[in-house]
Amino acid sequence: MDSVHKQPVLAVLFQFHNFNRGYVTEEIEWIIENVCCKIQVLRRGPNPTGHQQQVAEVTVTKQSSPLGRGEVVCVTGGSGCIGSWVVRLLLDRNYTVHATVKDLKDEGETKHLEALEGAATRLRLFQIDLLDYNSIFAAINGCSGVFHLASPCIVDQVQDPEKELLDPAIKGTLNVLTAAKQAGVIRVVLTSSISAITPSPRWPSDKIKGEDCWTDIDYCKQKGLWYPLSKTLAEKAAWEFAKEKELDVVVVNPGTVMGDVISPRLNASMVMLVRLLEGCTETYENFFMGSVHFKDVALAHILVYENKSATGRHLCVEAISHYGDFVAKVAELYPEYKVPSLPKDTQPGLLREKNGAMKLMNLGLEFIPMDQIIKDAVESLKSKGFIS
Repeated sequence: MDSVHKQPVLAVLFQFHNFNRGYVTEEIEWIIENVCCKIQVLRRGPNPTGHQQQVAEVTVTKQSSPLGRGEVVCVTGGSGCIGSWVVRLLLDRNYTVHATVKDLKDEGETKHLEALEGAATRLRLFQIDLLDYNSIFAAINGCSGVFHLASPCIVDQVQDPEKELLDPAIKGTLNVLTAAKQAGVIRVVLTSSISAITPSPRWPSDKIKGEDCWTDIDYCKQKGLWYPLSKTLAEKAAWEFAKEKELDVVVVNPGTVMGDVISPRLNASMVMLVRLLEGCTETYENFFMGSVHFKDVALAHILVYENKSATGRHLCVEAISHYGDFVAKVAELYPEYKVPSLPKDTQPGLLREKNGAMKLMNLGLEFIPMDQIIKDAVESLKSKGFIS
């Protein structure tokens, strides 16, 4: 339980003259670990004053919103397509948010965030460089939680994989975790990817890929698949750090993320959709495992942050599916575009599974279906002028 809750609970308890500090120690510890909207504390038996029996009942009501609880959290990469949604939903839940951007002078990174409801009083923007520890610590200091989304996403070929992908992903993640540990952060939610789950060509062909599946590092190096390599190595480094430094880390592994765009700039998945609508025949053999809405990815981050029972990795897709399934649905919904006809099975060895993200579903997440994801994404692209 974070310090935001301890003081109101103690203040209420000590208003009751029946108790003294030594007498309520056990009750206080129990409340701090199990506080909910209302708690009743019952204490029976001899008390320090010598009476044979004392019974007290205390009802404690949280003084802050049950959603958000007034906490201060940091969102790295807050200006991106996913990050903007995370910031929006956190503000909706009464959090105060430290959102990081690359350049505070770039309105393309800041203006849409400043326009969000609640931003005027509960949003602070910080300029960071993932390789500059001091800039990261300045953003995280004073926060009880961190959502680390900032990491380069480039699925096309790159000239310098180390500089463009690997260093920012791996060293940047370790800088964020180190800053979180130094700042006394309670929990870190790391945004990984299905690219840390697949490609995994040696995975058993009769077994559904899930949180226990990891991308094949050697395969990625051989094929020059630098983005999956960067996400895999960054996540593995995060788990090692969490274990060694005893930092509470949970991970979300989103699939191809699309939907209503808040940011004025598109993520790689939305660019993929634009290309598809223009007739691109790429099958993204090593980069697809299912689609998911921006809103659901943001909700997944908040769910795993707020639920202490959430541990480990969390696959985040509306269903495990092939890119061919996605393309066929786009063609069905939008026949006026030049959507190509692709083979049904575009991801070799990938078994389909409607309920592939059961860990998140068990936390209460109800995924938006593929057809609605596509509709929201295409209509958003139209409204923002990316397509006609």
